[in-house]
Amino acid sequence: MDLILILKAIVTGIVEGITEFLPVSSTGHMIIAQNFMNFNNDFSKMFAEVIQLGAILAIVVLYWNKIWKSLKNLVPGKWGFKLWFNIVVACIPSGVLGVLFHKKIEEHLFSIPTVAAALVVGGIWMIYAENKHRTNYYTRDIDDVTLVQAIKIGCFQCLALWPGMSRSASTIIGAWISGLSTVAAAEFSFFLAIPTMVGMSGISLLKYKAALSLSEIVALSVGFLVSFIVALIVVDKFIGYLKKKPMKVFAIYRIIIGVLLLGLSFAHIITV
Repeated sequence: MDLILILKAIVTGIVEGITEFLPVSSTGHMIIAQNFMNFNNDFSKMFAEVIQLGAILAIVVLYWNKIWKSLKNLVPGKWGFKLWFNIVVACIPSGVLGVLFHKKIEEHLFSIPTVAAALVVGGIWMIYAENKHRTNYYTRDIDDVTLVQAIKIGCFQCLALWPGMSRSASTIIGAWISGLSTVAAAEFSFFLAIPTMVGMSGISLLKYKAALSLSEIVALSVGFLVSFIVALIVVDKFIGYLKKKPMKVFAIYRIIIGVLLLGLSFAHIITV
């Protein structure tokens, strides 16, 4: 058993669980963490995408009552059908662009400097969007999201194809601009993550041709479990935080980390 691989899986799982639903970019943080741990082979790329399902499972558990009720109302004219139709429509823009440009994105945007730049750009934009749009909402619940709002949020999710921008941040900013309250924006982002991440993880697994060793299977299982447990704690705390405080703290964190990484990169202290 490769204990070092298991340790790397635990660390990556913790990073994923903490950052998946916070507006700080889980992909960006995992790229950074995996580079520093020298965990950046073909398996690690597949691993990073698949363990996101652990964080998604946390959303399913936390919102199970609402999900189950929506599925029982999954017929045309009912609120459940409207909710999931909007979610599916919102997935389309990033899904299409992701399929078309996946290879280009992997070749050119999965580096420390590009991730750092995205962290800074996203942080600045988050501060601007929150100051301008956070209080100008007219939709308080995700059941009331319109098709036009869903399409707008889906278009904003495309920004997350740039690792470091953050799917959560991009969709919450898009939801603010579309007139959703902050809690509704976060919850719509959570629900939107379910089909988005399941699709991405499934594609990643199908594309991975190598046979998994016992250590890799254990690492994948451990990473999945760790990301689930950590996300379960983080999401609940995050929603409580949003009800009382601004998201500016996350933006400031992004900018500080991004600038620090850019400085280290340009000084050739880190070269990945």
